Order: sequence, then C-alpha cells, then structure tokens
Amino acid sequence: MSVIKEFTKGIVKENPVFVMALGLCPVLAVSSSVENAIGMGAAATFVLVFSNIFISLIKGFIPRKIRIPSYIVVIASFVTIVDMVMEAYVPALHKNLGLFIPLIVVNCIILGRAEAFAGKNNLIRSILDGFGMGLGFTLALIVIASIREILGAGQFLGYNVLPATFKPMLVAILAPGAFLVMGLLMGLMNLKKK
Repeated sequence: MSVIKEFTKGIVKENPVFVMALGLCPVLAVSSSVENAIGMGAAATFVLVFSNIFISLIKGFIPRKIRIPSYIVVIASFVTIVDMVMEAYVPALHKNLGLFIPLIVVNCIILGRAEAFAGKNNLIRSILDGFGMGLGFTLALIVIASIREILGAGQFLGYNVLPATFKPMLVAILAPGAFLVMGLLMGLMNLKKK
C-alpha cells in the first residue's frame, strides 16, 4: 500500500467512527462543542501515534502471551502524559473532557490499531496509520460537534453564526442529539458508498 493510501485510509475508507463504529463513547459524550471535539481528537491522535510508534519498535521483544497487557501499559503511559499536560496547560478543556481523557486507555480505536496494525507493521507504516486514524477520528468529532453546536446553540466556536431569530434546538446539544447526528451522518456515508 502506498504512503498516501496508508495515511488517508483512516480518514474516509476506514474511518474509525463512521465506518468501523469504534470509539463512540467519547464521540457521543464530548461532541457537544467543537472546542471539546478538537481537544479530544488531539489527545487521542497523540496517544494513537506515539503508542503505534512505541509498539512498532518493541513488538519483537514482547512474548505473545502478554502482548495485550504490554500494549495497555504503553497506551496508559501516553494517556498519563496527555492527561497531565492538558491539566497543566488547558485546565478548562481538561475539566470539560473530564473522565474521557483517562478512558482513552481503553478506547478500542487505539488498542485495536496497536493489536491489528502497529504490532504487525514497520515504524513508518505505523506512524502513518496512527496519524490517519487519529485525523479521521478528529474530523468525525469535529463534523458531529459542528452540527450539534450550530443547531443546539446557533454558534460555532463561541461565535454566533445563525440569526438572532433562530430558536436553538436544545436536543442537538443533549445526548439524544449526538445519536441523531451521528446516525444521520453514518447513513449518508453508507448511501454515498452505494
């Protein structure tokens, strides 16, 4: 597979959210605002890229019987770094994302990519896969959050984008709105494939 295809597969063809339906818990929980979506996407991408790098480098030294626990330790190390950095430098965002930052450890996108890809491929391909999947996850979060924020608050990144006469749809920023928006977007992607 070419370098470009390796990178772009996670954006559309194998998008973790819209195609593989992975990592939906943080997608549904934090996509009420674009700011939260960008923060969660950046955190997950960092963990995904660096855990892929590290796992790709040490895969030959890990016995098969303990590879999953070893991968979890690697992932948890990078999640701890992200959690501490966010708490120190962007405390408001860290507070908004709350428990979902530590839960990146058990995000099936990250563990799945470690097991299915980084544990079987070389360093360059693992880096490209991590960036591509992370970007696909982040873009999915941003698209869902943009729709929810615009419909639910009439704003985008805190700026009013709809006229003052617009009545916000409160359901869009509540949990059912996340399910509705994501379901409609998944349906549109499936329709596009056909």
